[in-house]
Amino acid sequence: MARGLLPAAIPQVTRDATPGGVGPPPEVSHVPKGYGKGYDRRSAPLYPHARPADAILEHHGPHPRLSGKLAARAHHSPAAAGFLHRLAPFFAADQVVGGPLLIATIVALVCTNLPIAHDYQTMWDSTLEIRLGSFRAAHPLADWVNEALLPLFFLIIGAEVKREFTKGALSTVRTAMFPLAGAIGGILVPVAVYLAFNYGTEAASGWGTVITSDTAFALAIIGMFATRLPVSIRAVLLAFAAIDDVGGLLVIAVAYTGTLVLPMLVVAAVAYVAIFVLLRLKLVSPIPYVLLGLIVWAGVYASGIHATIAGVMLGLLSPTQSRLSERRFAERVQAPIDRFKQAVDEAESGDPEENEEIQRKAQQQLGYIQEMTEATDEPAERLVQMLNPWVSYVVLPLFALSAVRIHFSSDLLADAAGSLLGIGVFAGLAFGKPLGFVTATWLAVKAGAAELPDAVTWRMVLAIGALSGIGFTISLFIANLAFPDAQRTEMASLAVLAASLASGALGYVLLRTAAARTEAG
Repeated sequence: MARGLLPAAIPQVTRDATPGGVGPPPEVSHVPKGYGKGYDRRSAPLYPHARPADAILEHHGPHPRLSGKLAARAHHSPAAAGFLHRLAPFFAADQVVGGPLLIATIVALVCTNLPIAHDYQTMWDSTLEIRLGSFRAAHPLADWVNEALLPLFFLIIGAEVKREFTKGALSTVRTAMFPLAGAIGGILVPVAVYLAFNYGTEAASGWGTVITSDTAFALAIIGMFATRLPVSIRAVLLAFAAIDDVGGLLVIAVAYTGTLVLPMLVVAAVAYVAIFVLLRLKLVSPIPYVLLGLIVWAGVYASGIHATIAGVMLGLLSPTQSRLSERRFAERVQAPIDRFKQAVDEAESGDPEENEEIQRKAQQQLGYIQEMTEATDEPAERLVQMLNPWVSYVVLPLFALSAVRIHFSSDLLADAAGSLLGIGVFAGLAFGKPLGFVTATWLAVKAGAAELPDAVTWRMVLAIGALSGIGFTISLFIANLAFPDAQRTEMASLAVLAASLASGALGYVLLRTAAARTEAG
């Protein structure tokens, strides 16, 4: 093997090795300003410019490997460090982020209020047809986004909530009851508020608009305070939002679904059970899971139930335990690493004619090490990591571009402000969601059925309640299902947008005060 084709040295796998394999970092005697109590003194010397990647992303997202990679990049690029510091919560994280969704929303609002508005909407209403033999599927582009792409977002939600409930901050019964109680209150109270204004009117069918919160925007706002607030606050919001979203999807399935085709639902159920069986058999290859997942999606869609239900159900199946523990990994890869290092030494000092055989042996060891490394990943976490960029930068922005169709005018603003529909949607989200979440969690704790997660205070709970009023993605989606006429859809969408802005601003202020108290205390 030619010199330089393989690394000159391979570090031993030891308990104290750092990700770079150079041994433990030295101690430091100071804590940089802004790191808070979660600062790790032993990690700072490795990447002194890496406050955003090491501190923000390590606390903001569940996977430490990505935060370590970004920390190393920030070490080499102070400009990247500054970018991550300011924009990481909205753009640079290993979870669904709200920055691209926000930009797409602004673009959609601009396009629907320019002279190109008609052409813009015609584009999304144009039919895309797929034919395969005698099979034919023809739907508007906007419907393809809702039915084919949006389920990926809910697949992530299902996988993340399963992880939090099985091994995360909500893995005990009483801590799990906390967001569950909040989600129940956060569904019932806003619906009651909405119906208080609209019961008995033609707009009563829009009660589902106020049920769900927008996970991406809420998590992005919490991420702005990732180094100053406990990690468990994100887990509470994520679990609440996931249960909230499941509730919204059940509402879609029950209240906004037309004819139910039972045979296709049976097909989806059979494929779902087959995935469960393969998981129990510990089949590693992803191809059968992908094919069966597509059958589940197609069956749910053809049954008349919205396909986003399939996304959540598939996410809940994803395993949260790795196939190989870190200790077993260290035991199994040490010998292959030794053999790989031996191959490197032979390549540098041996006969060039034997390099091909040496390279083959070295690649065998690398393949084994790679497979063992992948076995230490949790399947659910790896699935989320794979889908997050696509969902954040493709799926959710496309949804916003296709679904946000608000034509701002003095008449629309006056109609929305003076209509019971607009008032009901705004009040249900901006007031009903926080009231329901905070009241239900407080009652559950007082009754002894639930307990506050570690380091979470009631001020933080109030902030989560405020953020729960950000109802965007599914609220807009349900508004389009609930109201067949464009006028009421626009009024409901405008009220959702106004409530989301108000709730986001209030949540930011409350989180900022909670973070200040945490640092002071």
